[in-house]
Amino acid sequence: MSRAIDGYEVLGLGCYFEDLPVGRKFRTIGRTLTEADLVNFISVTGMTEVLFSNIEFLAEESDIKQRVVPGAMVYSFAEGLLVHATMQHTGFAFLNMELNVENPCFVNDTIHVECEVVESRASKSRPNRGLVRTFNRVVKQDGKVAITYNPLRMVKARGG
Repeated sequence: MSRAIDGYEVLGLGCYFEDLPVGRKFRTIGRTLTEADLVNFISVTGMTEVLFSNIEFLAEESDIKQRVVPGAMVYSFAEGLLVHATMQHTGFAFLNMELNVENPCFVNDTIHVECEVVESRASKSRPNRGLVRTFNRVVKQDGKVAITYNPLRMVKARGG
């Protein structure tokens, strides 16, 4: 069900609680992690650890020789991909999660997110809201899983 504003259908609106039954699976489009993304992310967050900011350190002292990307950046970009696909106007709260870094990401890796709804129930405390937990896999272009996480979110119901 889409919304219309001034006679135009609005694209990109999020999924409602009713659209997210247990077992539903979907994936996002891909996004390449660029050198500019890395530099901007570590600059704005202050994560200027030598592993992310010093090419000489990587070459001379690190076991990792490529431009490694912080797991926090990979997670943030995964959430960005999901916001555009599922949460605009319907995602109301991020409640909790467990996150595991499975494999590193590097500059020029392309990621996408694969999601499966593993919990979906009406909120007891907030009418016209549901609680939805997904199991998310951030997958690289080579098929390796970079990160897994399982956010619990409060989502708008159609009646709300």
